Amino acid sequence: MDGIDLAQRPNFCQACTIRNRAICADLDDEEVALLNRIGRKRHLQPGEQLLWEGEAAILVANVVSGVLKLSTATADGREQIVGLVYPSDFVGRPFAETTPYGAEALTDTEVCVFQRKDFDRFALEHPRLEHKLLERTLTELDRSRRWMLLLGKMNAQERVASFLVETSGRLQGGRKDIGASGEPSQIELPLSRQQIANVLGLTIETVSRQFTQFRKDGIIEMPSSRTIVVPDRSALLARTG
Repeated sequence: MDGIDLAQRPNFCQACTIRNRAICADLDDEEVALLNRIGRKRHLQPGEQLLWEGEAAILVANVVSGVLKLSTATADGREQIVGLVYPSDFVGRPFAETTPYGAEALTDTEVCVFQRKDFDRFALEHPRLEHKLLERTLTELDRSRRWMLLLGKMNAQERVASFLVETSGRLQGGRKDIGASGEPSQIELPLSRQQIANVLGLTIETVSRQFTQFRKDGIIEMPSSRTIVVPDRSALLARTG
């Protein structure tokens, strides 16, 4: 596995921008040093694959920066995006033999990668990390249930607005107060219009129409096709239903 041995970078975790909210946040310095010995830092280019659906579960990783998509193939070979992975998120399946989805970088991405069996052993020996894994799993379950509600009950406008609210919050470290007092916030969309449509169960034409309507209504500004400025998040929240 290519990358830089974290054991050779003793100050890497101390300088890490997501140290206080990553999977290793509750570990003490000695435990972090032990975890570093089994990990590697790896950089992914856009379009580079980290995990392959159905392959042996060899790797797990913590995302330091960038965004990845999780996807699966339908019976007729089409790609279905089933989730996005943001900074501080954990990707991969500890304690599993196979990977249920593919993971591909959408942007320049930096990850801390671990051999899955080494990580499993470490988690079993360090209950605080195992507890954090359970906490993350339950958080992902809650997020999946909210997404089921979005796809099952919301109309097109509510889906697109909910996607923008979720994306802005996740890209800003999970903060829920982005733009709460009226200050503008900016979103660099990690997905194309077609990919957003794929995620939301809509057509690309419908997604484009919603963006256009939001722009006409002053809900968003669009300096470029991938850049969204939200002048007042409360106005966007109102469109989520």
